[in-house]
Amino acid sequence: MKSLPFFLLCVGVSYGLPVFSQERSYDQDIQLAQKYLNQFYEQEHGPGQRGWKSNNYSFVNKIQQMQRFFKLNVTGKVDADTLKVIQQPRCGVPDVGQFVLASPGWKKTKLTYRIVNYTPDMRQYDVDTSIQKAFEVWSTVTPLTFKRVHRGRADIMIEFATRVHGRCPRHFDGPLGVLGHAFPPNHPLRGNVHLDEDEKWTASLAAQRRTVNYHGMLAEDIINPTVKKVPEPHSPMFPIHYTTIEFNLWLVAAHEIGHALGLAHSDDPRALMFPNYKPIDPEDFPLSEDDINGIQAIYGPSLNPPKKPMKPTLPKACDPKISFDAITTLRREILFLKGRHFWRVYPTHSEVDLELISTFWSFLPSNIQAAYENMNDQVFFFKDNHFWMISGFEMHPGYPKTIDHFGFPQNIKKIDAAVFDKNSGKTYFFVGTKYWRYDENNQSMDVGYPRKINDDFPAISQQVDAVFQHNGLFYFFHGSKQWEFDPNEKRVIRAMGSNSWFNC
Repeated sequence: MKSLPFFLLCVGVSYGLPVFSQERSYDQDIQLAQKYLNQFYEQEHGPGQRGWKSNNYSFVNKIQQMQRFFKLNVTGKVDADTLKVIQQPRCGVPDVGQFVLASPGWKKTKLTYRIVNYTPDMRQYDVDTSIQKAFEVWSTVTPLTFKRVHRGRADIMIEFATRVHGRCPRHFDGPLGVLGHAFPPNHPLRGNVHLDEDEKWTASLAAQRRTVNYHGMLAEDIINPTVKKVPEPHSPMFPIHYTTIEFNLWLVAAHEIGHALGLAHSDDPRALMFPNYKPIDPEDFPLSEDDINGIQAIYGPSLNPPKKPMKPTLPKACDPKISFDAITTLRREILFLKGRHFWRVYPTHSEVDLELISTFWSFLPSNIQAAYENMNDQVFFFKDNHFWMISGFEMHPGYPKTIDHFGFPQNIKKIDAAVFDKNSGKTYFFVGTKYWRYDENNQSMDVGYPRKINDDFPAISQQVDAVFQHNGLFYFFHGSKQWEFDPNEKRVIRAMGSNSWFNC
């Protein structure tokens, strides 16, 4: 990642999960980091195995190793960026040690699995379906097949457990922190997949939040993770009180099954095998190219690949036919959103970075349809009839809300584009061939709207895909074209390709 003077970089890789940190002393931070490093950056030893020991590898060395893995600034110190990553819910398999490299894998392609028990958080049918879909993630791209059995020993045994459980050498830590762990084919406990029953499990990323939110109102549907009040849980790895989060069973199980098939953790934040939990839109295939390359290196490609290619493709900035879902400013940068990704453009620099939306705001869905930043550095993201309001990494309590909050009539189901005019303090919402004008100060729609776009923005006759304001000028986008518009003279100054901001 290139270094840009962008405020998001100052908080490191957070994935948008709500970190409710308490006031802690420096010594407590060090203890928290030491516990994390001992668990995830310590060599595991089986009987008769050799390897480096903790006293041969200093605390600073381990911090640096962890920072390199998560692509943080390598300071060797327990800084704020490092603490934020340490407090993220994650898999219990170490990031370094005995299983850093992929194992040889199973010596057969027809595997069985058994669901040993169930979580009370979900219906049994939903657990069965989630686990089945988790296996399909891997069978889609490999010759592996998975058959469920209901008794006896299966190749892969899936079990919900808590704290110290059975003969497992890894222990769970209560709510939050470690979500699950698994053992690869070359381990004595091969095929065991353990999920922490102290977590709150859900079948969907769009979980209904039933509890009362911070404003005393019933919260609406929200993309996970979902924050709920519970009685004083405490995890030494994730020191949060009176909150817990619902985790999607399909995603966590698919990650742990990857370990049971022989995969190690990936340092690619886009990968399902990245150790930290991050929600993925249910519409998206969860495997990255790194995941697919890893599993196919062990088992080979699928013998019956789907007609629709499953390999994720990255949008190409210099594609002359590129179009955008939405565009917004964010402080001094411009964000161009496309599918699961966005480009960060700093107008006075030549660098352009492509990022995952979920890397910064995991609660946002992909395929955002409109976005804008208001005068208070608050950014609004729209999809269908819902919108999210964020400041930096944080989503404001009570979101998402429906767009009728702005005063739209009930027949308006989505917004095509939005832009805040810094000169007038008004926000323009574009829907089809019309637009509404919203007063941010009064928080109400202006009288006399909607109006036709072409009446007030001559030459902008087509539906607006995206729009933003820069140096007093508006930039309208439709397909692969872009128009620079002067609002004072009410005329188009020039037409350009949509990717003119990318130094192609």
